[in-house]
Parts: sequence; C-alpha cells; structure tokens
Amino acid sequence: MARANKPLPESPSQTAGPYVHIGCMPNYSGIEGIYAEDPGRQILDARTSGTRIRIYGYIYDGDGAPLTDAVIETWQADAAGRYPSPQDTRGAADVNFGGWGRKPCDPQTGEFRFATIKPGRVPYPDGRLQAPHITLWIVARGINVGLHTRLYFDDEATANAVDPLLVQVDPQDRVATLIAKSTGGGGFRFDIHLQGADETVFLDM
Repeated sequence: MARANKPLPESPSQTAGPYVHIGCMPNYSGIEGIYAEDPGRQILDARTSGTRIRIYGYIYDGDGAPLTDAVIETWQADAAGRYPSPQDTRGAADVNFGGWGRKPCDPQTGEFRFATIKPGRVPYPDGRLQAPHITLWIVARGINVGLHTRLYFDDEATANAVDPLLVQVDPQDRVATLIAKSTGGGGFRFDIHLQGADETVFLDM
C-alpha cells in the first residue's frame, strides 16, 4: 500500500570552511596549473580609464578580532558608471576594466587590499542616480550564507546624501558603517564588523 509523500526537512547549512580558498583561489592555496592566475586577482590594468584608488581594511568578528580566513569579492561600475555586463545596455563599458575582484584576507593580519578605480554613478531601478559605490560579498568559516554589503566614499557626501539606498537605512546613523574613509593618496579604509555595536549594514540580496 502506497504511503503519502511527506516533505523532507531542510538539510542543515554548512559553513564555508578552508576549502573555499582551494576552490576559489587555487594558486593562493598552493595548487598550481588550474589557472594561470586566480580569478579576480587583477581588476584593472595600465590602460584602464579613471582615478586609481586603493581599498583596504579588516573584517572583524563579534569579539573584535580580525578574520584571517575570509574571502572578499568586489563588483563595481567603471569610471563612466557602466558595468562590464550584457545586462547593462546603456553603452559599452571600459574593455580594460574587469569590474570584479576577489582577494583573501591576509592569513596573519587579516587585512584585505584591492587596487581599482573610483566608480561612476549608476541609475537606481527608478532612474535616480546612486552615489559611487562598490558592492562587496564576504564569506568565511562560520558564515552560512555569503554576506552582501556596499562601500561608499566619504568624499562623495553630496551624492551620498541622496543615494536611493542610503536614504532607506534606518536608523540613519548606521549609514556610517557603509562609508570608506579617505586616508590620502588615493587610499580608502573600509572596515567590516560582523556583529556588535558597530555592525555593518548588510543587504538582503
């Protein structure tokens, strides 16, 4: 006699362990011959248009300790505000700019670093211009689902004040967790806090 099918319970989530480095960055992990260079290692080259900047910082856990096993990815528009994607139909993006990067945090200090260009403004779905920003994705041991957030720039105060996403942050004092601070010479520091009083605003993507 056939029994009625019962829905199966959801399998438990698995955290991203050390294997994430092996799969995403084999050369970094000491496994050569798969890629000449790990994907996302270089975002730009000498022909890329735009203002060169450097992004660096740390990812802190709930105890305030920097993560040393995290992987962070970036996705951004070029200097003219266009994405190297067929979904962006507003015109050709800079062919010398990849727009996407992937880096590990330093295994001793936890610092991450990206060399890129200052992104241009892109339209929100309703047509309003967004402030220049970089989308970030973070994964590490202990994180079940990759975390999405954004990085904005402290020297774009006027654009930040009317950014369609930033104006929705509640309470507004948490906007500060999304602002990278200029350190001079094209450098911007952006620290990410996973928990605690200074917890970074994460986006449900």
